[in-house]
Amino acid sequence: MAAASGPVEVAVVSAAEVSPGAGGGGCCSVWEVGSGASVAGYRGGCCAARGLALLGGEHLLGAQLGKAFVGAWELQRKDQLQQKIICPGLVSCLTAAPNGLYILAGIADSIYLWEVSNGNLLAILNRHYQDLSCLAFTDDSSHFLSGAKDSLVIVWNLYSVLQTDHVQNPDPRHVWSQHSLPITDLYCGIGGPMARVATASLDQTAKLWEISSGDLLLSVVFDVSIMSVTLDLAEYHMFCGGMDGSIFQVDLCSWPVQRERGFQSDQENGKIFKGHRNQVTCLSISTDGSLLLSGSHDETVRLWDIQSKQCLRTVNYKGPITNAFLTLAPANMLNPDSKPSIPLPKFSRHLHGMETSENPTNDGLTLCLGLHQKGSGENYLEKAECLYAQMCSTREKNLMGDQEQLKIQVTELEEEVRTLRKINKSLFDFSSHIITKPSK
Repeated sequence: MAAASGPVEVAVVSAAEVSPGAGGGGCCSVWEVGSGASVAGYRGGCCAARGLALLGGEHLLGAQLGKAFVGAWELQRKDQLQQKIICPGLVSCLTAAPNGLYILAGIADSIYLWEVSNGNLLAILNRHYQDLSCLAFTDDSSHFLSGAKDSLVIVWNLYSVLQTDHVQNPDPRHVWSQHSLPITDLYCGIGGPMARVATASLDQTAKLWEISSGDLLLSVVFDVSIMSVTLDLAEYHMFCGGMDGSIFQVDLCSWPVQRERGFQSDQENGKIFKGHRNQVTCLSISTDGSLLLSGSHDETVRLWDIQSKQCLRTVNYKGPITNAFLTLAPANMLNPDSKPSIPLPKFSRHLHGMETSENPTNDGLTLCLGLHQKGSGENYLEKAECLYAQMCSTREKNLMGDQEQLKIQVTELEEEVRTLRKINKSLFDFSSHIITKPSK
């Protein structure tokens, strides 16, 4: 591919099954938005929905469908899977911080947070009651959001998460519980902690929220379940992908202002993109705000002109589309001779500071922020923990007593928690089945 004179905008797409003759070949294909020319293909497996992310402009991460690892490619290497990040379970969703310092993964109902520079697992968050479905960072990497099948959307302050020890879960900034069925997608606009967030759900609604206040700004009811959602850069419109293949354009600045409204498809036909034959799983807006990219289970990706609602390009794949987004191509993607500035480390499956610790009091979290953490000797937190352990060792021996009995009690409590989780999941699945069961 000839060198471009300016920024190149590309579409990054993955499908559940891709053959060498489809969309550029491989697990993930990349093509130029303007010309449709293939830019890259990354082989190695099929990526799960909401499981594809660019990391620091140097790597592409893909949560492998049905497997307990995340594949990592160096962007300039198109011929092989560069590395595997082994995880303690199947990864249902994945995202990377815009600053390139952190990775988030949803594994069952838990959120795993890694630091990229050293591979340390910094936190495991257990606040959801069902499997995670989507994760997203704010554009300044200060907050992140999680959506799950339990119908909850949770806003987390990254600083608060990093400052909390391993014993207790940090308190989230907001817990949004106004959806009544599983969350299918969420999108965070620009503005960091002042950003607005769009969420989609099987309950046939899309909602707009404000991070700073936690307020629900808008709720739109549709005739079908909403599978994907995004905002344009100016946040004048919200785009919602339906279960039936339609894409709905919702005006956010219409008058009069209504906190709740319904989208009447028969009355707003001019605000619907029609072409997909199955549910729309992915939506993304171009950097200039003029184009909309959509991916569907009908095995196609479509590029639309937003103003005219006309489909400009259709790319066929050999499987349902699981991920599709528009981005400016990182320099490493276009230059085959480039190398990542720092190679990816080995990522840990155990919380940082607990892998080799035999001391039950060593529950603290050592913070290593950014790329400057590598050094020798004990840091302040390690010295403080050591001193505290020495001061309390005698008292601990007197108080702890029979450690074996304590371990048995802990095991029994953990088993009880697992049983309660299973009961909760069964009740939730049964209720969802009754609510969504079509009436005869």
